[in-house]
Amino acid sequence: MSEINVNKKSEEENRWIFGVLVDDLDFLVEMEKDYWRKLTGEKIEPEELVKKSFEFLLAREPKESILRSFNLKVINNYSPEYEREIGE
Repeated sequence: MSEINVNKKSEEENRWIFGVLVDDLDFLVEMEKDYWRKLTGEKIEPEELVKKSFEFLLAREPKESILRSFNLKVINNYSPEYEREIGE
């Protein structure tokens, strides 16, 4: 399993931007606070949701296939089961 490190790069009123390192690849991930609330009910930290989201992605595709910069919401466009599974 790949090592996933998540660091908050910035926080604005409505969103966060995270830097994510998966082994030797860097990613930039944007997440709206409302989307985090919808998926987690504020039960886990935003960084943990980003990490779980990368675990979800890596279970389905190699790290090299993941977009290097994306909004967390787009995962559901490619994997419709994402929101249901990640909220469990």
